[in-house]
Amino acid sequence: MTTEIETDLFEKEALVYIRQMDVGEVSGLLPPDALADIDDPDDLFMVFSADGQRLAIVEGRDAAFAACHANDLNPLSVH
Repeated sequence: MTTEIETDLFEKEALVYIRQMDVGEVSGLLPPDALADIDDPDDLFMVFSADGQRLAIVEGRDAAFAACHANDLNPLSVH
């Protein structure tokens, strides 16, 4: 007996990856004054699609996960 294995898991689910970024990494991606209103620039997280495309920069880990869930995305944390 063989068991059918689900091979297209990543195609069915909208998986995204969340990674904390330092100010140096983020500042090169944004206009010069974009970080002026950020309360804690050391608390920035970037959301990436499964293929590595940058989707969002969010202040705070909880906010990044909430933004993903609000958009029907399944976030995974990358360390």
